[in-house]
Amino acid sequence: MTMKRWVTAVALAGAALPLGLAAMPAAAQEAPARLKVETQYFTLDNGLRVVLAKDTISPTVTVGVYYGIGFRVEPRERTGFAHLFEHLLFQGSKNAPKGVHISTISNAGGVLNGSTRFDFTNYFEVVPSNALERMLWLEADRMSAPVINDEVLKNQQGVVGNEVKVNVLNQPYSTWPWIDLPMLANTNWYNSHNFYGELKEIEAATVADAKTFFDAFYKPSNAVLVVAGDIDYAQTRAMVQKYFGWMPKAPPVALPDISEPRQTAEKFRARTDRLAPKPGWAAGYHVPARGTPEWYAMGLIDQMLVKGQDSRLYRKLVAETGIAGEVSGGINYPLGNMFNYHGPMLWSFNFTHDANRSRDEIKMAVDAVIEDLRTRPVGKEELERARTKMRSSLYSTIDGTGRIGLIDLLAVYALFDNDPNRVNTLDDGFAKVTPELIQKTAQEYLRPTNRSIYVIDPGAAQPAAAAAQQGGK
Repeated sequence: MTMKRWVTAVALAGAALPLGLAAMPAAAQEAPARLKVETQYFTLDNGLRVVLAKDTISPTVTVGVYYGIGFRVEPRERTGFAHLFEHLLFQGSKNAPKGVHISTISNAGGVLNGSTRFDFTNYFEVVPSNALERMLWLEADRMSAPVINDEVLKNQQGVVGNEVKVNVLNQPYSTWPWIDLPMLANTNWYNSHNFYGELKEIEAATVADAKTFFDAFYKPSNAVLVVAGDIDYAQTRAMVQKYFGWMPKAPPVALPDISEPRQTAEKFRARTDRLAPKPGWAAGYHVPARGTPEWYAMGLIDQMLVKGQDSRLYRKLVAETGIAGEVSGGINYPLGNMFNYHGPMLWSFNFTHDANRSRDEIKMAVDAVIEDLRTRPVGKEELERARTKMRSSLYSTIDGTGRIGLIDLLAVYALFDNDPNRVNTLDDGFAKVTPELIQKTAQEYLRPTNRSIYVIDPGAAQPAAAAAQQGGK
């Protein structure tokens, strides 16, 4: 997809450069560009946090509502409930019956979507700027009075159940590695359960369960509203107050303990997938706490090890040995990025490979790459290249189509840190990472005892190919 240039609210402090130059090597710029997103941030009396960001590059506006409830904190014996509830809130509200929300946006020439992640559920719309007031009215009605009854619940239980069967259970590799790795690596139930949902638990949910869930999590004090685009600050603020300000303040959300103990032994699991055409190999490592110096270092380590064809794992596993055809991975991969979560997280990577490659051969190749980074200081040129790649990725996210990446960053920093302007400190955080910090971080977080390995054996493997897989981890 061709990226459109949406964000004039993003100014580059330092050198006056267009966004495209953010990807240039630092040595090619007299002063490296720095991210600067101009916002207005305030909190309503009921606790709703609001972020406004103005630009006039196109006569459109993006509205996002983020609730502080993701699948990580859904109730026990109700796995998949956060995802189920994401669907429920598209089924109409008190003053906008089923279909009105979607048709209003479609008729305005806009688009909409929603998603459930580890630590939030979000909804967004991109519409012409003259439709902003309608969007705020719709989101306020959904926040205050969604339709939750037996008909809606049964309908969406069927939809979600079918989604699990079609998109997960009957697909090659199924839950590997995006669900399997967290379930293996983590010990706290909240981080390690099947967040897509057990069908029997999805089907057992009642209307009373749904209403309890809504009352607990879907309220102004547990939400962030972001409005970005062609707006007038004063008018938008007045509209936000009009449609959301009347809602009562509710008690703060009581979140469970989601902490994880330090992993001290390597974990391994294998399973046979009857639909998988090739074996799969995946590894996950717990990462430093979000926002720490080591976390910034881990972001650059991610760039060095797995991002792009110049990355160390790609060169080793694809270009040099031919073990894999490609390597994918990252922090919070594949359900997000290194910024949009809050709590324990994994850095992971995965690939499929031919059946004639043994587990021992693969592990030796991976270990050679990981241990080299742990034991030898990274060179200045490689570190600067990682910084440049990170900067380019970050700016591409913010400058992406529909401002979706922009509102995501602003929303999560408001939701988790009560400070959306922290996005303007990200460049500085990566700039402060030294070769010494890279090595220190790698030594602690890329140690074998912090690793979990999950492999897939194809169900249709021939006996000779299957025998080649018996070499252990």
